[in-house]
Amino acid sequence: MARQPMSYKTKNRLEIAAMYLVIAVMTVIIFYPLIWAFGMSLNPGTNLYGASIIPENASFVHYEWLFTSPRSNYLLWYRNTIFVAVSVSLLGTLITSFTAYAFSRYRFRGRTYGLYAFLLLQMFPVLMAMVALYILLNTIGLLDSLTGLILIYIGNTIPMNAFLVKGYIDTLPRELDESAKMDGAGHFRIFFQILLPLTKPILSVVALFNFMNPFMDFILPRIVLRSPENYTLALGLFNFVNDQFSNNFTRFAAGAILIAVPIATVYLFLQKYLISGLASGATKG
Repeated sequence: MARQPMSYKTKNRLEIAAMYLVIAVMTVIIFYPLIWAFGMSLNPGTNLYGASIIPENASFVHYEWLFTSPRSNYLLWYRNTIFVAVSVSLLGTLITSFTAYAFSRYRFRGRTYGLYAFLLLQMFPVLMAMVALYILLNTIGLLDSLTGLILIYIGNTIPMNAFLVKGYIDTLPRELDESAKMDGAGHFRIFFQILLPLTKPILSVVALFNFMNPFMDFILPRIVLRSPENYTLALGLFNFVNDQFSNNFTRFAAGAILIAVPIATVYLFLQKYLISGLASGATKG
């Protein structure tokens, strides 16, 4: 007996079911660690293996310790991280926009090789240059300082972001520049009053990524910073899970959960630009 071909409706239902299954699996993978971390932060104990995702005696004692205990440097680390993140986000985005504008709108000697250099630098992680950067920071007296850390972050973000923003600026009509020049506008006026407002979507994406990086990074602060009063959150929270603080994983979870607050705030503030910026980057980059 001949086998009946699968109907279009049945095939469509199977495809939709498979799609929802993939979405459900990815949702579990993404949210399960977050739920575990929040539940762990509410456990009054300190043991990782004794903690549960739904604690029987939920308590905010670890959050209270972070903000009130004289032994806690959490607020200091939080302030340091926000200072670094805001500085990298603002200065890095500004320098990136200047660089992208120059490579997009001007023709000068070495322009092509500069673009090739940006592509080449994207292929190598900053850790490959950490020995040289360590010696450089030590030579100029910026080792174990937030300023030195900010400079490394900014330098690390420029190649990739400048190439991304340049691709966006390339899609903007040059007639805008020419019309402004006919009206007597100079280079800076064209950039700040005409092109900069038009590049808000992609610059918002760059600013958000620059802001998030200092909150998530551990290796660079570990290499550059030495004094506990200069620690960022990632480096400071590491002390909660080493022998110095008796492997206090629940307190570490409480501190890690609070990292999401400034990132979520910046995301909500830039939300109206982020969607269009990511979509434009996908179609115009």
